Amino acid sequence: MNRAALFDVDGTLTDTNHLHVTSWWEALRQGGHRVSMHDIHRAIGLPGEDLLNHLLGEDRDRGDDDRMSSAHDTLYATYFDRLPALDSAADLLRALSQAGWKVLLVTSAKDSELGALRRAIDADDAITDTATSDDVEQGKPAPDPVHHALELAGVPPERAVFVGDTVWDMKAADRAGVASVGLLCGGIPRADLKDAGAAAVYRDPADLLAGLGDSPFSEVPAA
Repeated sequence: MNRAALFDVDGTLTDTNHLHVTSWWEALRQGGHRVSMHDIHRAIGLPGEDLLNHLLGEDRDRGDDDRMSSAHDTLYATYFDRLPALDSAADLLRALSQAGWKVLLVTSAKDSELGALRRAIDADDAITDTATSDDVEQGKPAPDPVHHALELAGVPPERAVFVGDTVWDMKAADRAGVASVGLLCGGIPRADLKDAGAAAVYRDPADLLAGLGDSPFSEVPAA
């Protein structure tokens, strides 16, 4: 029977959350909004429209939304040639792939960003498929991206483990009935990840790789 290892990307496999924070801060500033970087950080992981709803409220004038989203995308794209992968991210994906897991990326990144992120990770040989926010009607924390990834992998929820770094990741996995692992490298506190449903929390991909044998991955039998 197949098993699926589902991974968020920004903040989980790549050290990019604070690049998004800076890009959104500037985009919001250009739109006339003063929003603290702390608040923006806590919203990272949401698709762009949902992030703006979360930070600015759903009853706002949405006339500048497209311009702010485009400003974020343009600013973030300036980093595409030097996005940093987190230590052992590629090794973790390859270890799971070699153990028979289908490895899928489940990300709120747009298709336009995904190529740069995959180049940063440099483990395409271990990646089975990807599910992005462009593939579903609702992004995380709705379960839709996780459901889509499960369909791509051809596995039921109990045969999958989701790894992410935000409360939105944990909530999406929980709502889809998938065990979740939280990583601290995205900057969200351990308690918040646990409260959102994480079955276990590790420092970063290297820490998870070192503890893989005792992690939630070990609880999904190969057959």
